[in-house]
Amino acid sequence: MPPRPPDAPGGEKTPDLTGVLQRTPRLLDRVRIALRTRHYSLRTEEAYAGWIRRFILFHDKRHPDTLGAPEVVAFLSYLATEGRVSASTQNQALSALLFLYRVILGRELEDLDATVRARAPRRLPVVLSRDQVRGVLAQLHGLNPVYGLMGLLLYGSGLRLMECLRLRVRDVDFARRQITLRNGKGGSDRAAILPRAAERPLRAHLERVRVLHQEDLARGMGCVRLPYALGRKYPSAERLLEWQWVFPATRFSRDPRSGAERRHHLHESALQRAVREAGLRASVAKRVSCHVLRHSFATHLLENGSDIRTVQELLGHRDVKTTMIYTHVLGSGPAGVASPADRL
Repeated sequence: MPPRPPDAPGGEKTPDLTGVLQRTPRLLDRVRIALRTRHYSLRTEEAYAGWIRRFILFHDKRHPDTLGAPEVVAFLSYLATEGRVSASTQNQALSALLFLYRVILGRELEDLDATVRARAPRRLPVVLSRDQVRGVLAQLHGLNPVYGLMGLLLYGSGLRLMECLRLRVRDVDFARRQITLRNGKGGSDRAAILPRAAERPLRAHLERVRVLHQEDLARGMGCVRLPYALGRKYPSAERLLEWQWVFPATRFSRDPRSGAERRHHLHESALQRAVREAGLRASVAKRVSCHVLRHSFATHLLENGSDIRTVQELLGHRDVKTTMIYTHVLGSGPAGVASPADRL
């Protein structure tokens, strides 16, 4: 394969942007700089850069400035017909390209047909019964007690997967039985329930985290990535226990942005695999995932008579209509209507 020309629009997966402002940045470097300036997450940065790269390759490495709305429509149509991607994936690709043209290239795709934004199908959430949840959590604890504790928080607090992984020691308040979720989906903070069932195992787990952190400090490590510019404002904070991850990884890794070697939180794929395995071992005839535990949290709260507005706040939904979908798996949905066949 011939080497990539120096002015090609592609680049490494997570390029080192050191000194990029001292030269004319390549297109994807400009995209990454713009995303970081607007505080987009690393996951969004990787996704947008990936879609823009695929768009360029799809059109034979032509520069996007020479392309327009017809080429964008052709690419999205290819994803839908040949790639058979989901509606949400297609819409993410569209968002990446709109960001490219509006923010980076300073152009509006005026002739872009509004129909290229796919309409996501409305599906009912998968919900486990209480016995099924009990079985999954038991199997999860048998696989790994740390995964068992994380599963208990996913179900008992209604956390999203990444909200659980990104918990820091300072976010757990035993006195108020509360977990503070910072910079969640949509960039907002919210308070979540700390289940009584999780209090004792979580205290024991945090003691092990404290010991691990002390060992890391003794090895000259122990620094954690801090959000935004807190590292410059409080230089010593990165070594404090309160800022450490509640669920630290078992080994050190290199930060894709700063290049610093440090202990990150557990990777999401490890917990996802464990939850799926626990569902199989518990003989649950449903697709069991981390988000299914969150669905079950919301549904069981409503079954217990909790107000839907309260559930909305606990889940972090902006619109109560998003929370209303859980009523369709309760008695207020089809299950609450008697079939005429039962009266024959």
